[in-house]
Amino acid sequence: MVKFYDPKDEADLARVEAMLKKGGIEYALRATPAGTYNREIEVAEEDVPKAEELLLQDKR
Repeated sequence: MVKFYDPKDEADLARVEAMLKKGGIEYALRATPAGTYNREIEVAEEDVPKAEELLLQDKR
């Protein structure tokens, strides 16, 4: 698993989690010691391109 996204808050986390679930991408949450929000989203390295594409489509 590799770092994919650093959510800004609970709402941002929920939005990206829903997008990944809908796209069929498995992910994990990892606690981080610092930053604006204390969790980050990780996906399998081979899923990064698809996850990035979904994230770009979601922002349109």
